[in-house]
Order: sequence, then structure tokens, then C-alpha cells
Amino acid sequence: MAENHVCPVWIGYLLASPLRKLFQNPEKILAPFVKKGMTVMDIGSAMGFFSIPMAKMVGSNGKVVSVDLQEKMLTSLKKKATKAGLVNRIETRLCQNDTLAIDDFEEKIDLVLAFAVVHEVPDTRAFFTEIYPVLKKGGTLLVAEPKGHVSDNDFKVTLGIANDAGFKLVDNPGIHKSRTAVLQK
Repeated sequence: MAENHVCPVWIGYLLASPLRKLFQNPEKILAPFVKKGMTVMDIGSAMGFFSIPMAKMVGSNGKVVSVDLQEKMLTSLKKKATKAGLVNRIETRLCQNDTLAIDDFEEKIDLVLAFAVVHEVPDTRAFFTEIYPVLKKGGTLLVAEPKGHVSDNDFKVTLGIANDAGFKLVDNPGIHKSRTAVLQK
């Protein structure tokens, strides 16, 4: 992921705000996809707006892999997870500009969440190509992009690239101010 496109750390505090839950509630968004015992991945996790609720949802036998480019975001996430008593369910992973560094999870992930992150990635094709192998057969990738940053046409191009990587579009759930796609391996 390119650092020049990356959300500054100070914005992470706004993204983690409890007020955001009024229009983008993680539990409601993720309820159809996250079940107890799953291993899920949150790409571009920032300070854990989705990772913390996911850790509750997967239960004590589940796991969340939180991937971010910024160490400060992951440090804040670890502090929040510790405070919530969920740190043992969350593995943080620092990625690089040109790789998610997730190849050791081949066919181990049930769900990947990419919420407001694809538009920040310099090589969308490489992004989807790197995610595809970590998903189990039939695994799900939930992509949500902010309407303010991503046009309808650009989102269609993104979905075409995902399709080229092997993903099949199965749904477009409604998420406030987002363009969304549920993709399946």
C-alpha cells in the first residue's frame, strides 16, 4: 500500500469514534458474515473500529488478523484490545507498501474485510491477487468503499479486477455512504 495515499494517524481517532457507530455499526454490518470460531482478517484495520467487534463476534475459539501499514495504528489497536480483554483473539500484522505480508495464511481465512481501503492501494490487481489464496474455499471478501472517494464507475473497475483475480460477486449489501460488494472465492 502506498504511504502517500494512506489515511493519517490522526484521522484514525475520528474513524474509531463512537459516533461513527450511529451510521456504520460494525456489529450490524458484520453480523451476516462473522460467526463464532471463524478466522477473519481486517485489512486496513487502523485502530480497530471493526477488529474489536469482530474479536467479540468470533468468540474465544476464533481469531482476527488485523493488517495495517502504520505501526501507530496497530499499537493503538493492541491497547484497545487489551482494555477490552480481547488481545488474545487479535493478531496484528504490519504490512508493507508493496505487500500485505499475509501469504502464511494460505486457505486459513473465512472472511476478509477491506473497508475503505482498496482506493488507497497503488496496485489493486496485486491486492486482490494476494487476498485470494488466504481465503478458504468458499471464503468471503467484503469490500466497502466510500462514495465520496470512489465513483460508481471506479468501483465497477475495482470489481472487474477482483473478478479477474478469481472472485465472484454474490451481493451488494447496503452500507451507509459506501459502495459495497460481497465477493466469494
